[in-house]
Amino acid sequence: MDLRKLKTLIDLVAESGIAELEITEGEDKVRIVKSSATPQASHVSHVYAAAPAAAAAAAIPAASDAAPATAAPAAEPEGKIIKSPMVGTFYRASAPGADPFVSVGTSVSEGQTMCVIEAMKLMNEIPADCAGVVKQILVENGEPVEFGQPLFVLA
Repeated sequence: MDLRKLKTLIDLVAESGIAELEITEGEDKVRIVKSSATPQASHVSHVYAAAPAAAAAAAIPAASDAAPATAAPAAEPEGKIIKSPMVGTFYRASAPGADPFVSVGTSVSEGQTMCVIEAMKLMNEIPADCAGVVKQILVENGEPVEFGQPLFVLA
């Protein structure tokens, strides 16, 4: 699903009387929830798609050049590194006060949700691309992240 289609869907939800919209298209699944005037932690939108993340990554090539420059001074951690597929805000849990998806020492399987990255008011679940044990969490909860920035180290 491309970003133009997502924007159109968001605009339709915003202009209509509906409070929530969920669409599945092949392997892509999008859930858009219209927020009320008072923020509620229970409303979380999810995008379960690699295509929007890839489109966002292609739209911001300058960010990929900046990420290695900031990570270069630190020694590269040993193990499999899970990197951010997009620019956004990193969250370890699905909602404030909820248990984190993973902690140091947690055994994860391929496809398991590691964290959530909020981008353009959409909450994007980031899956593990391989199985392993979480050795390090390189980003603090609520920190902004760049495309390609290391998030986790798996052993």
